[in-house]
Amino acid sequence: MGNSGFAVFTRDMKKTHTILIPQMLPIHFTLLKEALILEGYKAEILHDTDRHFVEEGLRYVHNDMCYPAILVIGQFINALKSGRYDTTKVALILTQTGGGCRASNYIYLLRKALVASGFGHVPVIALATGGLDTDTEFEYSRKFVARGVHSLLYGDLLMTLYNQARAKELTPGSSKRKLDKWLRIIGLYFKSTAFLKFRHNCTKIVEDFATIPLCDEPRVKVGIVGEIYLKYSALGNNYLEDFLISEKAEPVVSGVLDFILYALSTNETNRSMYGIRKDNRSVTFSLKKVLIAKQNTMIKAIQDHSHFSPMDSFEELYTISDHIISKGVVMGEGWLLTAEILAHIKHGVDNVVCAQPFG
Repeated sequence: MGNSGFAVFTRDMKKTHTILIPQMLPIHFTLLKEALILEGYKAEILHDTDRHFVEEGLRYVHNDMCYPAILVIGQFINALKSGRYDTTKVALILTQTGGGCRASNYIYLLRKALVASGFGHVPVIALATGGLDTDTEFEYSRKFVARGVHSLLYGDLLMTLYNQARAKELTPGSSKRKLDKWLRIIGLYFKSTAFLKFRHNCTKIVEDFATIPLCDEPRVKVGIVGEIYLKYSALGNNYLEDFLISEKAEPVVSGVLDFILYALSTNETNRSMYGIRKDNRSVTFSLKKVLIAKQNTMIKAIQDHSHFSPMDSFEELYTISDHIISKGVVMGEGWLLTAEILAHIKHGVDNVVCAQPFG
């Protein structure tokens, strides 16, 4: 037990415990799992799709709380009750924003739910924007950080290409096979430094996806925006992307990199508008600059080597909504939500679904 009174992950658990990862970003988290494994951890993504999660979550989380909290905690407890795991040898990993959103309470809610459901001995690894909690002994190297960041970058590229390809593929399943192929290859790249050849790898991925035979029939494009979990999690948005494709529409979903860049920009806003100084300004600026350059590399690869539409650039998103909403709106998805909607409309995506936890 840690200082908080709850079970915590300790250094010696690295060899004995399997880390369970909740499902939110199927493509990105597949690569992140590989990064964890290469760091010496055992890891598994929860793929269950049973709607029983909602009822399970409501047993331990008040229904006034955010829907994603109910789903994620329900998914964890459902897995622990399933009998598939030795609950004395598993740990749970969860992120929290540390902001004004109720998501900042997820870790405590999860630990409280574990105690109430009889799994108080299961440790939780809390990955927060401000770092790990003080009790956990979860350790990671610079290589893990590099692989983790590239999991999100490659994930954004693959998600963008996959959504467009599967919406118009002539042979059902051809896009999924291409996606699975590149997830395997990037996983192998992580075993060396090959994943760092980002420009070269992006070009190869785009060129390969461009070989998928597509129909000429136009598709109605539908943008998906909203709270980060409901935006990306099929469980949270009732398999919205699959539904749109079944209706011969093309889902358009911006990458998770935009949210990360938004969070980094929020640090600057908090400093300039609200006088909050928590981060290292030079580190934030440098990281933001590197990530924007990586995003521009993906955009150029798609423009130069395929017929696909690239993701919107964060540089455009940052200014597109200035005449409508203040940069001081930084709770949750804040001004980014408005910016994404405007960017969709500007690029001809006139239909937008906004998925929200309380809607």
